[in-house]
Amino acid sequence: MTLQSMTGFARAEGSSGRNRFVWELRSVNGKGLDIRLRLPSGLERLEPDVRRLIGERFSRGNLQVSLNVTVSEPAVEAVLNRDALAAVLALRAELGDLVDPSPLRLDTLLGIRGLVDIREAQEDAQTIAARDATIMAGLQQAVEELGQMRRSEGAALFDVLMQQVARIADLTATIEIDPFRSSEQITQRLSAQLALLLQDAPSLDRDRLYAEVALLATRADLREEIDRLKAHVVAAVDLLAKGGPVGRKLDFLAQEFNRESNTICSKSNSAAVTAAGIELKVVIDQFREQVQNLE
Repeated sequence: MTLQSMTGFARAEGSSGRNRFVWELRSVNGKGLDIRLRLPSGLERLEPDVRRLIGERFSRGNLQVSLNVTVSEPAVEAVLNRDALAAVLALRAELGDLVDPSPLRLDTLLGIRGLVDIREAQEDAQTIAARDATIMAGLQQAVEELGQMRRSEGAALFDVLMQQVARIADLTATIEIDPFRSSEQITQRLSAQLALLLQDAPSLDRDRLYAEVALLATRADLREEIDRLKAHVVAAVDLLAKGGPVGRKLDFLAQEFNRESNTICSKSNSAAVTAAGIELKVVIDQFREQVQNLE
């Protein structure tokens, strides 16, 4: 599976009978899947199917989904109020010779308020079902286009993230081989400092001083942090190669990278290690920033 970004845009349009529709999908970063749906009045029945279709395709991202439907040529129909017509005819019969006995003209009937209602033609169930199916097919097309765009951006992010992980590995190796973090160098440095202390204050407890020196040497050791950084690099490479919705896991790894780099900087007793640790923090921040875009 390839990586997917959480940002993208897609548009799909089509028609069904007299109806023309346009879907627009916009996706940005989000902690989970948040679908904000806007449907025209009268099409609210599509909402469960829309949410299901999108939920099956995406697992993260804030999605704005809108549907616009227009009617190209409104169809109208004349609806006769038969009860009103019967009442009019009954009244005419009741009045008898008091009114014109000639047959009622159509224009006369149309002039009677409420007798004939001109309204938009009602669609039958089969037409409505066919229109809904065509609209949902358009949504499927838009979802596929959005997915393709998110995959394309994910492929670009893959290259960037792999370069950043490689840089983290290089900086970890630089820290590991720094001569000043070897036990011999640490011992020599602390021994020299200890000799100066004893020279200035010979009454100091030598055993206590040596114990403190041993404790300092232990705390200055970066072996555990380096080993954890190496393990995190391997895990990051595996996740990137696996692909799919791995954004959350990579974000967690970015936090662990940052934790180890902070510890290295705080324990460093070498200018070169400190410089590498600071650069490591910069690369990790860039890595985490890019990871925020992944599904």
